[in-house]
Amino acid sequence: MHRHLIATAAAAAVAAGGVAASAQTNAPLIERTKLFGNPTKTGGRVSPDGKWLSWIAPRDGVLNVWVAPVADPEKARAMTAEKQRPVRGYYWAPDSGSILFITDTGGDENFKVYGVDVATGTQKALTPFDKTRAEIIAVSRNVKDRILISVNNRDPRWHDVHSLDLKTGALTLVFRNDAFGGFVADEQLRVRYALKPRADGGQEVFAVDGQTVSAKPAHVIPAEDALTTAPAGFDNDGSTLYWLDSRGRNTAALVAQDVKTGKTTVLGEDARADVQGAAANPITGKIEAYSVNYLKTEWRPLDAAVKTDLDFLKSRLKGQVTITSRSDDNRLWTVNEDPVTAPAALWLYDRPAKSLTRLYVTRPELEGAPLQPMHPVEIRTRDGHTQVSYLTLPPGADTNGDGKPEKAAPLVLLVHGGPWGRDVYGYNGYHQWLANRGYAVLSPNFRASTGFGKAWINAGDKEWGRKMHDDLLDAVDWAVKNGVTTADKVAIMGGSYGGYATLAGLAFTPEKFACGVDIVGPSNLTTLLATIPPYWEAAKAQFNRTIGDPATPEGQALLKERSPLFKADQITKPLLIGQGANDPRVKQAESDQIVDAMKAKGIPVTYILFPDEGHGFARPQNNLAFNAATEHFLERCLGGRSEPFGDALNGSSIQVIHGAEFSPGLKTAMDGLKASGF
Repeated sequence: MHRHLIATAAAAAVAAGGVAASAQTNAPLIERTKLFGNPTKTGGRVSPDGKWLSWIAPRDGVLNVWVAPVADPEKARAMTAEKQRPVRGYYWAPDSGSILFITDTGGDENFKVYGVDVATGTQKALTPFDKTRAEIIAVSRNVKDRILISVNNRDPRWHDVHSLDLKTGALTLVFRNDAFGGFVADEQLRVRYALKPRADGGQEVFAVDGQTVSAKPAHVIPAEDALTTAPAGFDNDGSTLYWLDSRGRNTAALVAQDVKTGKTTVLGEDARADVQGAAANPITGKIEAYSVNYLKTEWRPLDAAVKTDLDFLKSRLKGQVTITSRSDDNRLWTVNEDPVTAPAALWLYDRPAKSLTRLYVTRPELEGAPLQPMHPVEIRTRDGHTQVSYLTLPPGADTNGDGKPEKAAPLVLLVHGGPWGRDVYGYNGYHQWLANRGYAVLSPNFRASTGFGKAWINAGDKEWGRKMHDDLLDAVDWAVKNGVTTADKVAIMGGSYGGYATLAGLAFTPEKFACGVDIVGPSNLTTLLATIPPYWEAAKAQFNRTIGDPATPEGQALLKERSPLFKADQITKPLLIGQGANDPRVKQAESDQIVDAMKAKGIPVTYILFPDEGHGFARPQNNLAFNAATEHFLERCLGGRSEPFGDALNGSSIQVIHGAEFSPGLKTAMDGLKASGF
């Protein structure tokens, strides 16, 4: 039954529990621009030949790739000249002669591959195809003049594999694809295996020789292992195939397989968590170390020399250490240092000299800011499982730093996307921002989260809005029981699946949350599955198995039952929605339809749209605009503090489709934006 709802933001705040004085803190306010504006530098690497350093940094206000000589990092010059969307990732060509990067238009995920000549600065579109998604499959250290890419310009469902000549830009078809969702190539850039989806959600791995595919699969990955098992690449001579493999065990182990004999050897495993990553020697391709992340990332060496290196780095650097690149001769490494309560830094490690040179601090403007520790916590669920979660407390709530607050604060339950992903220990701009505003922040790795073995992932099958949601509720109950917060001062917030969880939280359990912030979250699981991008064809069976099968009456009923859209009239608490108009994964209609349903029932909702964004917001100006609206929304709901809007909307493409009056200060800020001509 529809309930009569309050019609003003002020009344909504009172219904949500009013303003909590405990959210206030005397710590200096950290400006949003320092947290969400462009970093000074990020993404640093050393070139394969060891002569160049590269990183991403602003050029005319937009993130682009820069290159400098290793011997003189101050002589950096911009390689790319993107004017609108930031460059968020790049590769070195194996001959060190060019930089490769991919970008799309307005977040539509139709990526093009570009190359920029380091000597001349000349940029060229290497995949100049419209309405096509290009992907880089393999970059080899042995083959210097070409790479392997895949494009779906022939059939949008399937990616054909091509060899791309880096000098001429010529594309040569290597494998015409009509059935496979992924490929594994060796260091000679030969496609060796192709992965084919099974109707039950598993995969079959077929051997490939040129255009010929083996009649029978060389390997079968059962559905229960589909998200925790995959071939991970070859060593340099192609004699060893590495796997991350959960078959016959719960957590994914690092496994080496002799290609000739088929014999497998377990190189590393952990009963608590999957092997997360591996570091391979650039000369031999042999894996020398692997990482496991249960509460925090732990690197475990397999080679004595690398153990010496890791021990040296650990003795000199604070916080978590990640090797981000190595030169081909293995002499130079770039190493990222994450202290959590200080901005990350990148170091150049000279192995023979055993010397470290700091290249940059990612966000130097945060040095000395009141950044808060992150605390890993293990939370028991109602059915006896453990979900690893991460808690950040506001300044002043935990004076002795033991992770146990002396006083309760309002809580933001920050839910990750995916759902096949996870939250990790480390510097987190959203945790720091919300804690600085006076909130405790809790990020649970609910069932279906990756990294903790296949049993925890598979426990989420067909549990959207049910046991997955129960895990979130159990995390809230844990926080209340342990004095982190009070039951009437909890907001839920997240993007993608986290956005769905927000809508589900307000629609299915409206008494549990004071308000919610949904970013690109699906509201109707039936329309979500009906509109997934065509290039996700290979993943359809997995979606049907894990979310619900729209081809069966039972599946249709389940999808409708778990869709917040059909219980939108149960929402009683303030809701803020952010959406990218070009999102190919969670279409704009997912936000449109729940906003329309709420409007039809007279339920207040604020709906913000960005016409130049997709699945999440890439442009800093748009992030700053949405986050300004978010912190004022949370201030009214939970009683924290906020930085004035100021010029936070300037330069953004923000459109308030509905309900500016329900989000404090937003209408005035939008009026000011129009008056200023932005």
